[in-house]
Amino acid sequence: MKNKLRVIAVFAFVFGIYSATLQAQTNEGSSGAQFGVKGGVNFSNLYTEEVKDNNVLTSFNVGVFATLPINNFLAIQSELLYSRKGAKLEYDNAFTVGSAKFQLNYIEVPVLLRVNITNNLNIHAGPYFAYLIDAQVKNESDSGNFDFEESYNNDDFNKFDYGLAGGIGFDFESFGIGARYNYGLNTVGKERTILGQSYTIPDGKNSNISLYISFQLN
Repeated sequence: MKNKLRVIAVFAFVFGIYSATLQAQTNEGSSGAQFGVKGGVNFSNLYTEEVKDNNVLTSFNVGVFATLPINNFLAIQSELLYSRKGAKLEYDNAFTVGSAKFQLNYIEVPVLLRVNITNNLNIHAGPYFAYLIDAQVKNESDSGNFDFEESYNNDDFNKFDYGLAGGIGFDFESFGIGARYNYGLNTVGKERTILGQSYTIPDGKNSNISLYISFQLN
């Protein structure tokens, strides 16, 4: 419960600062700058070079955005998001059957070049940077004896994540919808020593598809 309250408090604090900064820029007449709120659903997974698991974790993202026009065709769009990523892993062996969820809660900042194909259609791409504020591991097995979630805590995961993002958006009068893919470039788990052997668990990087809706506030 404390971790959840801490997540909410951190996000609310950063959200307030970000919104105040954007409002100040708007009041100063920042040449067509737009800002608003957005949120949606995440379909996330962890990938490695050898394995691409198809068990998707469904979660959410929410935050604020600012669009700073360069001209009628190009703009820079930056966002501040609370985004839950991770993976759902299923196992079925001679000992037990069950599933495990790695839920990774990030404060994420994409910085995107937005290309306006038409007044209502845009494509966007660029890097994203993220900071892990909380990690939760949940395990459920038929026997109840295969319980590894207690062996994980926040220190077992890398605090920083980064990668590439790209997507497509459709804009209307005061709202928009879109889809985006995030391709992580940093391994999620840290190296651990288990029975004298070194392992990186989870040995994967974030892979995430987001569907979102946005609302312009100015």
